[in-house]
Amino acid sequence: MTTRRDRLREATVREISETARRILVEHGPEAVTLRAIAREMGMTAPALYRYYDSHSELLRHVVGDIYTELTAELQSAIAKVPHDDMSGKFLSVARQFRSWSLGHPREYGLLFGAPIRGLAPDEQADFAEECAQQFGWTFMSLFLELWQKKPFPVPPDDEIDPGLLPQLRRYRAERLGVALPLGVIQQFLKCWVRLQGSVSLEAFGHLSFALDDAAPMFELMLQEIAPPLGLTYAPPAKE
Repeated sequence: MTTRRDRLREATVREISETARRILVEHGPEAVTLRAIAREMGMTAPALYRYYDSHSELLRHVVGDIYTELTAELQSAIAKVPHDDMSGKFLSVARQFRSWSLGHPREYGLLFGAPIRGLAPDEQADFAEECAQQFGWTFMSLFLELWQKKPFPVPPDDEIDPGLLPQLRRYRAERLGVALPLGVIQQFLKCWVRLQGSVSLEAFGHLSFALDDAAPMFELMLQEIAPPLGLTYAPPAKE
């Protein structure tokens, strides 16, 4: 049973995280300082050290919270699709990822942009890393489900680029812990590079030189990704 003191501490930690995120969204990552957070909360900066050991730890907690929010949005999108509709699941989660990213550009930049000063990862897995892994597993679990239900063509190991082969083996052993053919992992990474690359270019404004509306280009990318996975592309429902 939690005590009143525990509940007050949890509420303060939550308020600190929410305040840090609000400053991030309104003023950018460089403005997220302990002094700025304390000023908005009516506290002193040293008092924040009762809740976080460092500025880096606070930022990484904010990162973890944002990953958790994004993961929940993706899981919700998947849950709205019939269980056996793998094509629908893939398209839904990809579109939701883009939608969230464009709706939260500051948060997206914190998760996927250039490394931010003061946000160096700890040597051991921490809250942010665990939340990031849960986010990544949202996509990998779909690949696993698809591979188990309807395997798609993948190259044998001897046809994979020798420069990629040891890297794929290392990724499988150290990060996945799942006995998947290397060709499946290569296909997963190929799809992720295209999906996240497309979203990043749009979220960071790097497509505006040519496109006022990048949605059709995003759909074209999904249309090209689907067939190699044995999936059927369908355009998004009109609102």
